Amino acid sequence: MTWAELDPQRHPFTFGAAEEATVTALIKEYVPPVLSGMDGWWQGERWCERHIHRIFLERYGLWAREWNWTVGPAGGVVGSWCCGPASVTTPDETAARAVAALLEWRAWLEELADRFRELAPPPGATPEERSWHLERAAVRLVTRVLDRTGAESGWYGQCALALEWFLTSTGMDQAAAGAAVETAIGGRFRSWAAPGPALIDSVGEDLAVGLTGRPPYRDHREHAHLEEFHDRRHTRH
Repeated sequence: MTWAELDPQRHPFTFGAAEEATVTALIKEYVPPVLSGMDGWWQGERWCERHIHRIFLERYGLWAREWNWTVGPAGGVVGSWCCGPASVTTPDETAARAVAALLEWRAWLEELADRFRELAPPPGATPEERSWHLERAAVRLVTRVLDRTGAESGWYGQCALALEWFLTSTGMDQAAAGAAVETAIGGRFRSWAAPGPALIDSVGEDLAVGLTGRPPYRDHREHAHLEEFHDRRHTRH
């Protein structure tokens, strides 16, 4: 999915008590009274998950499509929902898990949107300034995704997407952003292996240099206020 399809600024979302009650009731209608279980290949549980998916898409739009993109083998960021076989139980529990997963996914998108705005190079930045901002953005986004996913299986896919979405949020073409990120990461991130600070810094610098042709500033004194601001945010998260 593109950032244009996900950007919270383009897709407003309000989820109050009345909406929660309505959605909860809709979900409960599709929870099987008797679960299929392993013997039935979880057909009823998977059927229920598909209907929850349809409810969310119809009510909220494409941004909700990844509400069940779970941490772990799927390489996602959602911890409230695992899958139909594991998460579909009683009507109350199933609805609560699905709603929590939707809100968790939305919160992730809103966090990314905030970070993208804070980390974007300012208008009129020189190539050297832009390189510095891009390196800092890459390092902080990779670190945040790593914190969120725990470097489990496929975590680097979420990392690459976050970087692509960041670049397209600054106006870059989708294909160009994807190519730049792929070149910068260069297969250096692996499942079940958390990269060290030196590797993350290297990816950030390679991305910045690849896009600007200029190395980032090494003397950050003139940008100390930005450096401290980003470091404070990283510490809080």
